[in-house]
Amino acid sequence: MRNYLFKRLLISIPTLIAISVVIFTILAIAPGDPMAEFASNPSITEEVKENIRKALGLDQPVYIRYFKWSLAFIQGDMGYSFTSKSPVFGLILQRLPTTLWIVGLAYFFSLLIAFPLGIVSAIKRYSAADQLVTTFSFFGISLPPFFTGLLLIIIFSVQLNWLPFIYNSTLEVNDWASFIEEIKQSIMPIAVLAFYQAALLMRFIRSSILEELNQDYVRTARAKGLSGFWVLMIHILRNAMIPVVTLIALDIPKIFTGALITEQVFRVPGIGALLIDSIYKNDTPVVMAITFIYAILIVVFNLIADLTYGWLDPRVRL
Repeated sequence: MRNYLFKRLLISIPTLIAISVVIFTILAIAPGDPMAEFASNPSITEEVKENIRKALGLDQPVYIRYFKWSLAFIQGDMGYSFTSKSPVFGLILQRLPTTLWIVGLAYFFSLLIAFPLGIVSAIKRYSAADQLVTTFSFFGISLPPFFTGLLLIIIFSVQLNWLPFIYNSTLEVNDWASFIEEIKQSIMPIAVLAFYQAALLMRFIRSSILEELNQDYVRTARAKGLSGFWVLMIHILRNAMIPVVTLIALDIPKIFTGALITEQVFRVPGIGALLIDSIYKNDTPVVMAITFIYAILIVVFNLIADLTYGWLDPRVRL
């Protein structure tokens, strides 16, 4: 297992370096000038603009800027935002709790929903329960989150007036009443994300278990007298989890980056909204930091998934 981990690390490190080069190069040559916000200000002369450009390091060649950025990033310095002049790390930390609260809870609830329903749907194939779960999953996959979000806003905010349709970022939870308000304003974005993610996971879990049900080892286990439940728990579930682990490993980093569309619909001040705003404003340091952190998380959780494969199926380590 140690050699297997070492091999995966040897692949992961060059992958991250290549990703950082691609991200930095694309954003460096992308159209748009970070100094555009000063263009309409007559009080800022060309000399001042040039001094600001030098202070931001924009007058240097791309490769020098890349090496300076990468060395600073390794040391924990993600630079300063072009628009707010604040440290990028501080901006991310400011938005991170909201993103973890909304997207993290949504993913947690989606796992609680998807696993039991996906297993029941596979075991009770073609039954009424299977048809109900399959219909639910098809609706969840087919309906885009922005449509589901707008639908919930129309029903629960406009028609029934039960829930607020705009997330109040200034709300401070310091008593029971404010905690209830926080719950109320979080229900709809969490429901939208959990509905979509649970539907996707259910399809994968159901398909993975169905592929294993007709394998020879399952028939052998049943011939030995094992009941359906124990056959599933001891034999099928462990093998069926390999493709599901891949999907979960790729989805968990989204908890950090947030839900871009859902955060825009409900005005949730998460990292996804910060990324969209930074793209509009050509705030390159913020975009690079969020994008590269997401890439790091993808590589790390892929590594975790590979190690999980080795535990689920020892043949992978060979």
